[in-house]
Amino acid sequence: MQNYKITISYEGTRYNGWQIQRDKSVTIQGKISEVLTKLAGEKIEVIGSGRTDSGVHAKQQTASFRLKEGFKEAEILKYLNKYLPEDIAVNTIEKAEENFHARFSCKSKTYRYRIHTSEIPEVFERKYVYNYSEKKLDVNLMRKASEILIGKHDFKAFCGNPHFKKSSVREIFSISIQETENEIVIDYTGDGFLQNMVRILTGTLIEVGNLNISLSDIKKILESKNRQNAGFTAPAQGLMLLKTEYM
Repeated sequence: MQNYKITISYEGTRYNGWQIQRDKSVTIQGKISEVLTKLAGEKIEVIGSGRTDSGVHAKQQTASFRLKEGFKEAEILKYLNKYLPEDIAVNTIEKAEENFHARFSCKSKTYRYRIHTSEIPEVFERKYVYNYSEKKLDVNLMRKASEILIGKHDFKAFCGNPHFKKSSVREIFSISIQETENEIVIDYTGDGFLQNMVRILTGTLIEVGNLNISLSDIKKILESKNRQNAGFTAPAQGLMLLKTEYM
């Protein structure tokens, strides 16, 4: 069996996230697995670098799978893009080392969250931004709060799964916040993210920006390890997995 690495783009609006669900919901992983299974004539397991939530998009998700010998990369790529839905595209394919694993070999991920801040809602980009116009946000305060979040911490307070039993320690390498006339763009890069973590971080930074959460509260929220103390979960459509990186 040959191990392959692919990169994928998708618009997540109509999908129940990346991971295959027990209830047969439509997922990205499920669609790719279905097409590869049809190609190979046997069940193919597709492993992603991580899960994206329902409604979240990806510019460059990475996945790996094993396929019996005899297929050329160009053949697989053409077949995938012919039979996948128009809101999923496989951008690249290459043979991978035997021990390559899309999830465990991943060294960093970068997510981007877009906040549309005009009082006039964004119409054409509405599937890709969070329309927020409740109150002008103090971006400088948001940047100061983000500096407290950078580093290795226990992010349990920013995890959307109350039953999560494994370690919730993660390291955020950088948080970049850029502001234009009608939009705030937040980029998060880290070694991994918990369920809903980026969306909860974003909701918390928004609440810092609208003065509902103070800078001194950020450290307290981290230390509390209590989801109830963090900000709201920002809507899924504003989030995109921008890139995954491997050594």
